[in-house]
Amino acid sequence: MQAPAPSTMMHLSARSDAKGLRQLAVHCALLLGSGLLVALAEGWWKAPAVLLLGIAQAALFAPLHETVHFTAFANRRLNAVVGWAAGAFSLFNWHFYQQFHLAHHRHTQDPAKDPELTPPPPTRLPGYLVKMLALPYWRGRGRNLWDGLRGDLSAYDFINPATAPRVIRSMRAMVATVLGLAILSGLVFGWQAPLLFWLLPQLVGQPLLRLYLFTEHTGCSMDRNGLTNTRTMLTTPLMRLLMWNMPFHAEHHLYPFIPFHRLGEAHALLRDRLAHVHPGYASWHAEHLKTMRA
Repeated sequence: MQAPAPSTMMHLSARSDAKGLRQLAVHCALLLGSGLLVALAEGWWKAPAVLLLGIAQAALFAPLHETVHFTAFANRRLNAVVGWAAGAFSLFNWHFYQQFHLAHHRHTQDPAKDPELTPPPPTRLPGYLVKMLALPYWRGRGRNLWDGLRGDLSAYDFINPATAPRVIRSMRAMVATVLGLAILSGLVFGWQAPLLFWLLPQLVGQPLLRLYLFTEHTGCSMDRNGLTNTRTMLTTPLMRLLMWNMPFHAEHHLYPFIPFHRLGEAHALLRDRLAHVHPGYASWHAEHLKTMRA
């Protein structure tokens, strides 16, 4: 079975500033609301409040992802500005990720060329736990940022040398902005502010994002067939809202020009052709753990 030709799906390709801004407003409301809970909570109640803020911050990966395709909004500059800000929360530079993600789409599930497969997905339980704790993520961010700060991205094959200077400038600007805001908030509100409203939420949120992202391609075919190399997750409306419809991931990989707000329609057209459609994240991980070696 083959996927429909891209030309037959172009009726779903129209971007919308209004729908993108509405989705962004919802996400900002979640960030502000959970941040307010952190500010108001006392004692042990701060723990669930920080967790909620961490979930909202980690989910900013969704607009980061959508904007590198320029499908979150019709306006290209708006995509770049929103995506850059969204990535800065987790120290994932938008211009760097744009190059990384382009290579991922171009070489999906190719062990030699897909940057998401470096390192390969863990096959043993200890490696799985380390990955889900986001330790490799933070190690990678630190290495990427250090390379950007020192002006040498030659270690990353997916970065075109012609675009490297722009990526380096963007990474340096992001580090300066994040450090500046963290220091300013510490001086104005006390040093517990960047700890409670950024560092701790990131530390608890990123592991949850790893659990989410690990389902997208793990256990799928190692080839170029978009019907079999990517998984769609049938999850709750709240999860789809939080993640900008990214759970419809096979549909996105097949037709990356379709904006997030039309992916549900794409799923209705493609559901019977997709090899990997799973009903939930917890059940998928439970099943996957049974296949792993201790």
